[in-house]
Amino acid sequence: MRTVVIGGTGHIGTYLVPALIRLGHQVTVLSRGERTPYHSDGTWRNVTFLQADRAAEDAAGTFGSRVAGLDPDIVIDLICFTEDSARQLVEALEGKVQHLLHCGTIWVHGPSAVVPTREDAPRRPFGDYGIQKAAIEDYLLAKARRDQFPVTIVHPGHICGPGWTPVNPAGNFNLDVYQSLAKGAAVQLPNLGLETLNPVHADDVAGVFLGAIASRATAIGESFHAVATDAVTLRGYAEAVAERFGQDAQLSFVPIDRLREELSQQDGQATWDHVLHSPNCSMAKAERLLGFRPRYSAIEAAMAGIDWLVENGKVT
Repeated sequence: MRTVVIGGTGHIGTYLVPALIRLGHQVTVLSRGERTPYHSDGTWRNVTFLQADRAAEDAAGTFGSRVAGLDPDIVIDLICFTEDSARQLVEALEGKVQHLLHCGTIWVHGPSAVVPTREDAPRRPFGDYGIQKAAIEDYLLAKARRDQFPVTIVHPGHICGPGWTPVNPAGNFNLDVYQSLAKGAAVQLPNLGLETLNPVHADDVAGVFLGAIASRATAIGESFHAVATDAVTLRGYAEAVAERFGQDAQLSFVPIDRLREELSQQDGQATWDHVLHSPNCSMAKAERLLGFRPRYSAIEAAMAGIDWLVENGKVT
């Protein structure tokens, strides 16, 4: 299979691209060329890298035709963020590709209502990112139903793994939260700390993509979550992190509106988004149709990133 991975050097691609090579795919990665994979092995020597500025090429109307010109059997799109961008790619690939796999997000659901949330649950997305991703999914699935376009959507949760900072128990990315838990110092959590996060190890996200490729007949025209099989409360997450460092979590609880005022604008917005979404998504569909079950629990996925922070001196 000739496989093109758009944005293949990021979180998911770090695990997905080597797996594709080991399965015998001829892989071409399109990226801005601004970073290397988070960790590398010998398989990357067999990857063809092409530099691409997608935003500029979308604006010029050339990106889709560039991808189609590579004559791929499979295209895995990890960095599409607008419906127009998706439309350009689909129009260029229509009738020329066996399978397009698009990376979405569990943010398409908006706030959780009935949990665990299934892929077909009613949607109430908010914020530009979630709304745009939901619009992309609507467009792609309509193309699949109406025109038999061979597309699959994968919706990751909070991606974790070595090389980057996972969302912390306060619902933002400030390293001070981890540092305080490591020292046994006080940490404030929103409300009663019972809102949820849905971490997933990047390797498990890659596994859903691979499962969809292997089960193409059942995956086409479908969306799949890519999360751990369990969600974790903010409080439970904080206690697990503190325990990792041999500490008891010293937690206090503050109404979200007041806590948001005390945080920086960036941290406050991140906490607000995570608390309001409080995702808890089901993996039953991926197990039923793809035969895929995540390897990492929610806590294990988060700890993989936290251990990397410690190993690299970002948390002491």
